[in-house]
Amino acid sequence: MRGRGELTGLQSVGSRTLTGPQLFLLGGSFLITLGSFAVLPYMSVLLHDRFGLGLGVVGAVLAVASLVQFSGGVVGAALAARIGLRATMLVALAVRTAGFAAFVPGLTRPVVAVAALFLVSCGAALYLPANKAYLVAGCGPERRPGLLAASGSAFNAGIALGPPAAAPFVLTSPAGLFTGVAVLFALVGAGHVLLPSVADEGVGVKDTTVEDRTGEADGVAAGVAAGSGLPPFAFTVLAVYVFMFFQHYLALYAVPRTSTAFYGAVLMGYAILLVVAQPLLARRLAALPYATALRLGFGAMAAGTAVLALGGRAGIAVGAVLLCLGEIVLFLKNDLEALARSAAPSATVFGRQRLAAGLGAFAAAVVGGQLYGVAERAAAVPVFWLVVSAQAVVLPALLVVWARGSARRRAGDGPVAAHRPR
Repeated sequence: MRGRGELTGLQSVGSRTLTGPQLFLLGGSFLITLGSFAVLPYMSVLLHDRFGLGLGVVGAVLAVASLVQFSGGVVGAALAARIGLRATMLVALAVRTAGFAAFVPGLTRPVVAVAALFLVSCGAALYLPANKAYLVAGCGPERRPGLLAASGSAFNAGIALGPPAAAPFVLTSPAGLFTGVAVLFALVGAGHVLLPSVADEGVGVKDTTVEDRTGEADGVAAGVAAGSGLPPFAFTVLAVYVFMFFQHYLALYAVPRTSTAFYGAVLMGYAILLVVAQPLLARRLAALPYATALRLGFGAMAAGTAVLALGGRAGIAVGAVLLCLGEIVLFLKNDLEALARSAAPSATVFGRQRLAAGLGAFAAAVVGGQLYGVAERAAAVPVFWLVVSAQAVVLPALLVVWARGSARRRAGDGPVAAHRPR
């Protein structure tokens, strides 16, 4: 139960003005990912080189930890519904602080290190749905795109800066690094204590019309808008599935064909483009019909992965830019659409979206390793990217066909209610 003094939402003071709590959350999001990515990208090195775990064991540990971090968002949403958004964020940060602190004794005890990794993953699962829900609490549809885009930019800025900031310390003085990150999380958590409580309410309504909200009925829109919150969930699974091939296998592909310095420059450029472009494009993306955004996003991912098959510096750089644009369009638009189509509390919506992302990432890890291995053994690695490109075209189309068939079956059972999002 929430306290009697709980507010109904953050006060809006203008379409572009941020409240104090919103500014704090955006700054905290940057610091949280800065600290997290000062450690997590190096976990495979630490587990394998320092603790002597086999690569198969390391891969299994990281895969399960990633799945927990994503799919556990539904647990975070359920906790937020019971104890409130601020309390959930405090619990999550306490768990993550304990996890990073446990890495210090884990330096000599592999079992403790693995347990610490799972604590950190659990904390992330609990925190992110509540964080996003708090950020948009009490805000109308016109403000949500900008706020979610700013949140994404803050997270991605921390992701970009965390690994290079930690590189000098992760192998030479890991105990100091882990201690510093734990202190950082403790300080950010203490700041969350000062946040006012807010109520998490539904911010949209379910859309059961067979047209998108512009009234334009085309093949994709008819399928996408048929019925429930499943289509944004499913398209999120597909978007993350396609994207994670790039995330997991670009290094294996790019470094032998260029250099580690060029690969690092591509990643840095990717992060800068993502941080800068997403807030600038947020309002335009929000105004796009969902069907159009899906075509643009998956089209950019399909084109980007096809261009990667060309190899060379130009092909890899241009492919990365196209994939970045696809990520900007699909990740933001799917979240906005999921919010608009659901009357559930926003933390619940974000928790489901995290689950969708986890399923997509897990599937990409399982399928991608097999595909890349086959392509490598056949000395035809560029074909791997062409197969990924084909999936970016074919899988969304198959989902649309399924959704349109579902819409026809529903229409055969009775009239479809024509409710539109607020």
